[in-house]
Amino acid sequence: MNNATTAETGSSRSVRSIFLSDIHLGTRACQAERLLGFLREYESENLFLIGDIIDFWSMSRSIQWSPSQNTVIQKILRRARHGEKVVFIPGNHDEALRDYNGTTFGDIQLVHEYVHTTADGKRLLLIHGDEFDQVTRHHRWVAVLGDIGYDLLVRINSVMSWWRRFFRRPGYWSLAGYAKRKIKSALQFIFDFERSVIHAARDRGLDGVVCGHIHWAVIREIDNLLYVNCGDWVDSCTAIVEHMSGELELIEWGKSMPTGNAPKIGEAACAS
Repeated sequence: MNNATTAETGSSRSVRSIFLSDIHLGTRACQAERLLGFLREYESENLFLIGDIIDFWSMSRSIQWSPSQNTVIQKILRRARHGEKVVFIPGNHDEALRDYNGTTFGDIQLVHEYVHTTADGKRLLLIHGDEFDQVTRHHRWVAVLGDIGYDLLVRINSVMSWWRRFFRRPGYWSLAGYAKRKIKSALQFIFDFERSVIHAARDRGLDGVVCGHIHWAVIREIDNLLYVNCGDWVDSCTAIVEHMSGELELIEWGKSMPTGNAPKIGEAACAS
């Protein structure tokens, strides 16, 4: 596992696999421009889209679809047409697509879950993770209210980020991430979620899991199994890449930098 590298510029980088989740296309909070910068920088053999790629929940209230979000869809379809293996695992926000489990759209495989074998032989369960969230499963109205509240935090954060840039304050600061770290119940929810997902991987005799859902990016070991969360593209702008050796790396796509500039590679195992 590699959680810190030195930023590079220049030609695109080739990796074996890219893992993305929680892009939330169709919302104002979606960081489509930054995602496009990331996809231009990284070429891969496999692209795994691990849920909440399109946010049908938010779109039922209002649709915010920008030209850059169109370009994200086009770029993913183009990569699939050109031979890249693209697997789409729907989450709770795009759960309507679960009715099409096992089908292929535009060379994109649509499946409920997937087992990926890394170059160094690790067998990883790829799953969005909402089935391990008791609130989402049994109290959907609470989950919807929480989704609205999270969206509000992200909007407030965008205003605060503008002020930080105006006053030349260094780095990116996440209000949603700060709330998660400071509220004890939120941290307990994250820990419970992680252990539930790991338990599912252990029951299947696998070496670990790659998931999304909770917008809390990390690569770490839990009970000798590998737990990987992709994070999101509304707040932290994080992704997981698998290098040709099988090594996994968490990348935080420099949100403090103007779109189109060279990326900043994540310097911490947890980006929030």
